[in-house]
Amino acid sequence: MARKRQVHTAAFKAQVALAALKGDRTINELAGHYGVHPTSIHGWKKQLISSAEEVFGSPAKAASADAEARQAELFEQIERLKMELEWLKKKVAPFSVEDRRPLIEPDHPRLSVRRQCELLGLSRSSLYYRPAGESPEDLRLMRLIDEQYTACPFYGSRKMTAWLEQRGEEVNRKRVQRLMRKMGLEAIYAKPRLSQAGRGHKIYPYLLRGVKARRADHVWSTDITYVPMSGGFMYLAAVIDWYSRYVIGWRLSNTLDGSFCLEMLEDALRSGKPEVFNTDQGVQFTAEAFTGRLEAAGIAVSMDGRGRALDNVFVERLWRTVKYEDIYIQGYETVPELQRGLRRYFGFYNEDRLHESLGYRTPGTVYRADRATTA
Repeated sequence: MARKRQVHTAAFKAQVALAALKGDRTINELAGHYGVHPTSIHGWKKQLISSAEEVFGSPAKAASADAEARQAELFEQIERLKMELEWLKKKVAPFSVEDRRPLIEPDHPRLSVRRQCELLGLSRSSLYYRPAGESPEDLRLMRLIDEQYTACPFYGSRKMTAWLEQRGEEVNRKRVQRLMRKMGLEAIYAKPRLSQAGRGHKIYPYLLRGVKARRADHVWSTDITYVPMSGGFMYLAAVIDWYSRYVIGWRLSNTLDGSFCLEMLEDALRSGKPEVFNTDQGVQFTAEAFTGRLEAAGIAVSMDGRGRALDNVFVERLWRTVKYEDIYIQGYETVPELQRGLRRYFGFYNEDRLHESLGYRTPGTVYRADRATTA
């Protein structure tokens, strides 16, 4: 007999989404606690963030919406089609069904689930399919992959599969590819540009070829890395000053949405402003909200070439240092432990850890001294 589809109330979804937004537990931990699939939690968190933006939208938009509601019946169908088109533009379907599934909004006031599936090219059966979450075995493999990738970021899925097999792991390349995609890992090597950015995602040129940072706040850089944990995983983003290696800001998130990167950027800009801000071509950094904030502050936006390791070398070195000196050693069990541990480590990194390239001074000493000189 077919299993009855589980239906959750709006209050329950809001509760789970708020817990995910709080960010003190991994998605796997939340899925186990609330008895729902991780994919649903990803989708509900995204809905909550999107709805919050609408709640705090401008009064002009609300007035416009009321005016449209009073339109004559003759124009109602046209307005509906416009609304669906706008909705589809914002939900440009990614390639995989797994990525498209969280975009469905079951509680959308005007678009039925059936219509959303049609717009996204998603079958109803695939929408309600509930795959298993990441197993302890997958988490163990992801930890091994992360350690090897940190040491050899030029390893793609083929070399990573061969390396795991040599260690006695029974894996195939498809499984390694899936896990690396989940972790946001891609082999670093020069690749041709085979695809264009998505709608609203502009790619900027790399502005730093042959450029050496001359002072503090000349160039800032950012990136995201995967953080393995015993009960799941988190994502860590940081902003670093090229000249001093000073970590200006960092953020943890249990999902790869762009909101936590934007929050980190806002915090960093409260302490100063660089001439150039460099990122990779990840969707979190190419989104209009992120690049628009930089341009509004009068900051030149620079982006790495696809797969170019040395374009963002200082952040890559930071990840290697953080993982080998803290994350792998500590083996954090919970998100609060990880948060406290990273806060402690970044304090040590900025204020106590001596850097040979800085003449055995600390990043904090160099950053503050240079800013005081140029003030």
